[in-house]
Amino acid sequence: MIEADDSGADERLRRIEAVTDSTLSRLEVEDLFDELLARICGLLQVDTATILLLDQHAQQLVATAAKGLEEEVRQGFRVAVGQGFAGRVAQDKQPVVLEEVTPATVVNPLLHEKGIRSMLGVPMFAGTELVGVLHVGGLTPRRFNADDIRLLQLVADRASLASQARLGNIDRTAALALQRSLLPTRLPEAAGVDMAARYVPGHHTGIGGDWYDVFSLPTGWLGIVVGDVSGHGLPAAVVMGRLRSALRAYALECDDPADALTRLDHKIQHFEAGKLATVLYTLVSPDRTEMRVSLAGHLPPILATPGEPVDTVPLPVDLPLGIGRPKHRRSTSVEFPPGAVLVCYTDGLIERRNELIDVGLDRLRAAIHPGPAESVCVTVMTTLAVEQPVDDVALLAVRRHAPAG
Repeated sequence: MIEADDSGADERLRRIEAVTDSTLSRLEVEDLFDELLARICGLLQVDTATILLLDQHAQQLVATAAKGLEEEVRQGFRVAVGQGFAGRVAQDKQPVVLEEVTPATVVNPLLHEKGIRSMLGVPMFAGTELVGVLHVGGLTPRRFNADDIRLLQLVADRASLASQARLGNIDRTAALALQRSLLPTRLPEAAGVDMAARYVPGHHTGIGGDWYDVFSLPTGWLGIVVGDVSGHGLPAAVVMGRLRSALRAYALECDDPADALTRLDHKIQHFEAGKLATVLYTLVSPDRTEMRVSLAGHLPPILATPGEPVDTVPLPVDLPLGIGRPKHRRSTSVEFPPGAVLVCYTDGLIERRNELIDVGLDRLRAAIHPGPAESVCVTVMTTLAVEQPVDDVALLAVRRHAPAG
């Protein structure tokens, strides 16, 4: 009897070692999934094994890797949480044993076509958050025991770690692609002005909800935008990209910045419900002597004019976008003297923990002097960006050229 117990313990140890082998950590995520599924099929003597990862937005499980049911992955099989066998595992967040597969207990016809008779499924977690489901199945009836459940849960935990690494890589890749496509690598050339900009992300993905934009309109006016979407990382960046594109479209139809921001407000309330954004939108006249500025909850720009004190432009500040309380938005005409520099920015540049925002504004004003836009950006960033920001930072400087001579 003792020898039998020792034999059982040895077998359990062998099975555990097979799915916790340190060499697995050296594999790419897709290869790791493939190897884990192959090993668990052998250890549990089952014919199929499938990993379905949770699409949080759609609340659906998506077939991501499989052994014996590769068609699920190729066909992009999805099942809603709460539906079918995998959906039940996800909903209950507990292991589920299915000793007899019937049309009433599974929704994927592939399981019937393959002749699956018995199934075992366990949830996949990242901390306390559900990230997917791992299930196995056999072509012959069988009873899964407690050891089988524990072993499959161990594999699910290993796969969960890999899936989070995979998502992190996807987020970083997507964020980098967004950054390259949405933030101008080089500002456009525009007659009568020179411009410079900076962007520093406060999130590890490399991008967030702050943005700046400059574009010339068919009328000769120059559009200048600095904005800040609530949130951080890739989700905020996605919304930012949509707002940036929408505002460009509205700018072609609206001569008044306040009108364009009113339309953008309707857009965010309808299509981006729950999101908030602050935006500064300025139109600079074709002769560069005048600016029309509208602020949607955004910090006013700073104007540095030769021979005059550097100060914040006195402008009315309307509600941020997405608040849901319609109110008339305003545009204000401001003179743009020769040699003057307009500095637009997001709050990440001046906000500090345990410090009033006015202190940061004073620090910013003191760092700005009339001069080339690039020199202004260098001085501002050297003075204010002395540590890694906790929030995204966007900075845009536009200087009007002084008349020759």
